[in-house]
Amino acid sequence: MSLNFAAISPHAPILIPEIGKDDQVKVSDTTLALRKLAHIFGEAEIETLIVISPHGLIYPDRFNVCAMEKMFGTFAEFGEPNLTFNYSNDLELVDEIAQATTKENIPVVGYDNRGEFFEMDHGIMVPLYYLQREKEMGLKILPIAYSGLSRAEHFAFGQALGSVVKKYAGRVGIVASGDLSHRLISGAPESNPEAGKDFDEQIISDLEKHNVQDVLFYEDEFVESAGECGYRSILILLGALDQMNVTPQKLSYEGPFGVGYAVINYDVPES
Repeated sequence: MSLNFAAISPHAPILIPEIGKDDQVKVSDTTLALRKLAHIFGEAEIETLIVISPHGLIYPDRFNVCAMEKMFGTFAEFGEPNLTFNYSNDLELVDEIAQATTKENIPVVGYDNRGEFFEMDHGIMVPLYYLQREKEMGLKILPIAYSGLSRAEHFAFGQALGSVVKKYAGRVGIVASGDLSHRLISGAPESNPEAGKDFDEQIISDLEKHNVQDVLFYEDEFVESAGECGYRSILILLGALDQMNVTPQKLSYEGPFGVGYAVINYDVPES
């Protein structure tokens, strides 16, 4: 089995010490959990990391798999232009995903803007900031963006992704990047603290118990009222883990700024 690491990670730039500065103390549980996750990642000896980000180019009718060779990113938008990331993509894995999704009639675009490099968003870079502490040299990054398609199609895309990864020659990890409710504090635009809290408590409980069917069939209003950005990333990850004997472990959850940050690791058995 070549799927050797799986996790859910928040991606708020404030989690980066150089950006969060004095506010870091308010997210100390999350940053400690991300460091624990980085240690697990290092022990897994991952060669290619797939990152599902809500902040990539999202198409309404297809999934977006990056098909460009070079990756570059910077936190200049958040005041840290010298904090940069350079990686290569795993184009062999991209090709195998394209073949599998075509066979299953799952709409996927291999994104290539014909430029020199693919610009990574903070949904990719924030988890990488911590994970690369344990492994930077030689690590390949494969960015994926979810779509506007149905939940079932997200899960099916994840299943196709998992079927490829489980047979792949290299050691692969998958991170579902995303924050939970953005409406945990009163007074913010469209705030709905009660709905946000209910959503976060429910999805974390279901993820810890690995209640996949329950997560798939939340009421639309329940999801929409939370104002989340990680739900569809999680659906893809759960599809990739389908039929695997994984053990979820919540490493942390907190929401001091009105956004829910959850760090969850999946213990993936070696075979």
